[in-house]
Amino acid sequence: MTLSPYLLALLSAALFGAAAPASKAALGHFSSNQLAGILYLGAALGSLPLLLKGPVRMPWSMDAANRRRLLAAVLFGGVLGPVLVLLGLELSPAASVSLWLNLELVATAVLGVLFFHDSLGPAGWLAAGSATLAACVLAWGGGTAGIQAGALIALACACWGLDNQLTSLIDAISPAESTFWKGLAAGTANLGLGLALAPWTADAASVGQALLIGALCYGVSITLYIAAAQRLGATRSQVLFSTAPFMGALIAVAFLGERLSSVQALAGALFVLAIVMLTLDRHGHRHRHSAMEHEHEHGHDDSHHDHPHPDSGDGEKHSHRHLHPALEHAHPHWPDLHHRHRH
Repeated sequence: MTLSPYLLALLSAALFGAAAPASKAALGHFSSNQLAGILYLGAALGSLPLLLKGPVRMPWSMDAANRRRLLAAVLFGGVLGPVLVLLGLELSPAASVSLWLNLELVATAVLGVLFFHDSLGPAGWLAAGSATLAACVLAWGGGTAGIQAGALIALACACWGLDNQLTSLIDAISPAESTFWKGLAAGTANLGLGLALAPWTADAASVGQALLIGALCYGVSITLYIAAAQRLGATRSQVLFSTAPFMGALIAVAFLGERLSSVQALAGALFVLAIVMLTLDRHGHRHRHSAMEHEHEHGHDDSHHDHPHPDSGDGEKHSHRHLHPALEHAHPHWPDLHHRHRH
């Protein structure tokens, strides 16, 4: 059974929504760089079960364009973004930081339109606006973050917005491989930097807790997000992923005994509106595809994947290297791996 990309994005959001409160508690045992490193090494561990299902490819085996995308995603999304968030967590409550993270949606959308041939119709802009308004409502209800903390989180969201766009274009390795190599490289870099800048005071239990947080809230979450982004496009996946703060509120109600406020309920309604508007934002026109060869998860229920499989069935989603001939046609589409043309 293949899960819907919408469900994958929402599951990713639920896991990520728990990251800020859990990381806030762990910060007492690590410096920001040390914790960022442990969290992303945990992310690498969290991606191992999916990674080991198939052959593992080395990053240097990719073509130059994909290597550059992965390297930039590691730097901005794996090294800089987490450290900036943890620095913000040191200055502000976890709830405020969670709410600020909705700026990632805005950053992803703006960067996509400006630099990545993405497109948003009226419904898409309304969806992004509704999600942003929901974030503002939640921020107002939970108190405002300090100017310094807000600036740090805004910078982190810009880094992650760039990471989202770059990662959705990586088509030489699987989502699990992308998550593993990003986690391993970024985790090692941040942990090494953290050990050089501050003394190590954490015990084994604290390290285990941080690794578990990283495995679930980053490793599994990122793997699910990449799978969704490759099928929906980065901006639309990010609209769904922007429900993470509200998911965190629901988790707090279910497991911590917190009460759901009227402000949170209003924000939830706005997020639902964003998701509904998102599903209406497809656009269609005549466009041309150049011949290309790449690898990503796909099925054979669309107009782009009609290559034969002599030794396996075509009913399930699968991943392998395949060739697309040049093609010109018209149909409703999203800015996924096959539709990055100019508008």
